Amino acid sequence: MGKYVQTQRKGKGGIFKSHVRTRKGAVKLRALDYAERNGYIRGVVKEIIHDPGRGAPLAKVQFLNAYHYKRDMELFVATEGMYTGQFIYAGKKASLDVGNVLPLTEVPEGTIVCNIESKQGDRGAYARGSGCFAIVKSHDEDKGTTRIELPSGGKKSVPSSARAQIGVVAGGGRTDKPLLKAGAAYHKYRVKRNCWPKIRGVAKNPVEHPFGGGNHQHIGMPSTVAKDAPSGRKSGLIGARRTGRLRGVKKSGQDKD
Repeated sequence: MGKYVQTQRKGKGGIFKSHVRTRKGAVKLRALDYAERNGYIRGVVKEIIHDPGRGAPLAKVQFLNAYHYKRDMELFVATEGMYTGQFIYAGKKASLDVGNVLPLTEVPEGTIVCNIESKQGDRGAYARGSGCFAIVKSHDEDKGTTRIELPSGGKKSVPSSARAQIGVVAGGGRTDKPLLKAGAAYHKYRVKRNCWPKIRGVAKNPVEHPFGGGNHQHIGMPSTVAKDAPSGRKSGLIGARRTGRLRGVKKSGQDKD
């Protein structure tokens, strides 16, 4: 009987839990209320801060509470061009300016947006990483949906009532600079989670990995594996027929004639 493969150990938690002690908090849009549904509400950027373990900077935005005598501090993803003291407008009637939050119904086609909700009121789901943005492609007024192009290049339909921030997430170009030394990679991943360094399967012993052992480092078997394989065998390209890149041209009915 071999050892547990490292990917199996990750499922349990333990030393593989994410490192959240120094993080600044959950990054969300404002909770959807009457002001945003029918008009707009103004906030001010108090400071732009670094969040450990996240490439994108965050903005602390202060809003007046509409129902009680107090102020609410929200954590937004900072967009490129945002500065302290800037006014941020959120709502249906807000202007189309960088940093503002609008429902997709009010955003024209071709606009660059980020921190987009997947459904109304979930407070942000897509295009939140540093330098990320999505493009509004088209509106389907009959279905009440909007088609957006995600940073991956994939296209997605979301409800037109979902909100988005205008602009590109700040901190872009982060991956252009090489890490250069192991110490830089160590500090990068130390604040994220225990996922570095990664030892290749072929460099291990046969008890530790399906690809381990043998003279010369080689896999020695197909690297593809069924997605219903037992977890100790499940390493390499999992369910590759289903999940891999689409190669070649798909034949349609008219091509056969």
